[in-house]
Amino acid sequence: MCARFDVTPRTLRYYEYIELLSPKRDGRSRFYGPREVARMTLILRGRRFGFSLEEIRQWLSLYEEKGSKQQYESWLALADRQLKVLDDQIAELRAAREDLEALRTVSEKEMKAMK
Repeated sequence: MCARFDVTPRTLRYYEYIELLSPKRDGRSRFYGPREVARMTLILRGRRFGFSLEEIRQWLSLYEEKGSKQQYESWLALADRQLKVLDDQIAELRAAREDLEALRTVSEKEMKAMK
């Protein structure tokens, strides 16, 4: 599981501790079946999107059980909010890139003028 998802054993144990994962146990050994693999895929996807672990927990509950209309509305509101956050981050990165590119162009012109 660690190699498959490029995570540490500590990460898996933490997700188990906060009850996002529930592997089968035999003594100290843990066995991750298809359910846990699917849940881990969703957890990592949620983290990549910037959701908190509690928000991911809500998402997993929708995935695991047929959610109610209210649950879906709540999830859609979370998704809309996070899309706005990501759009804002993209805009900030574009602006930073443009500023850096402009500074580089000025510096390159100044350097060429030194010859």
